[in-house]
Amino acid sequence: MPAEASPLKVKIQDSVKDAMRAKDKDRLNTLRQITAAIKQLEVDNRQDLSDDDIIVVLTKMTKQRKDSLSQFEQAGREDLAVIERAELAIIEEFLPTPLTESELDAAIASAIAESGASSIKDMGAVMNVLRPKVQGRADMGAVSSQVKAALSA
Repeated sequence: MPAEASPLKVKIQDSVKDAMRAKDKDRLNTLRQITAAIKQLEVDNRQDLSDDDIIVVLTKMTKQRKDSLSQFEQAGREDLAVIERAELAIIEEFLPTPLTESELDAAIASAIAESGASSIKDMGAVMNVLRPKVQGRADMGAVSSQVKAALSA
């Protein structure tokens, strides 16, 4: 085996085995979707993914589930919304614990100071500093709005 697998990838693979043993078809299906997304990216990039890369994949999957969930709820399709909620809960198990509001505020203030941002034009620089610190731990859309508000003030 070439490189040491990332701890998060090992945890996901162990969860797949546990779901198989428990004959939990719904959980197994979602876990296989996760492993397929990871494997696809590894094949495309021809390299093993790090924990940070896997968190990006999981964050993207979470966003997709939330988008689908809101569409299903608007369309009154509770049967499909239930499935999306279940998949979302399984995917979120592998994400780091979300940041609290005060932790996020502190991270934003730190990123603004670190990047030397003074106006809304510097938002990209702030987001580049902030993204690796909060990816998977906060909704990047909300983070972007808060950064914009902080730079506008």
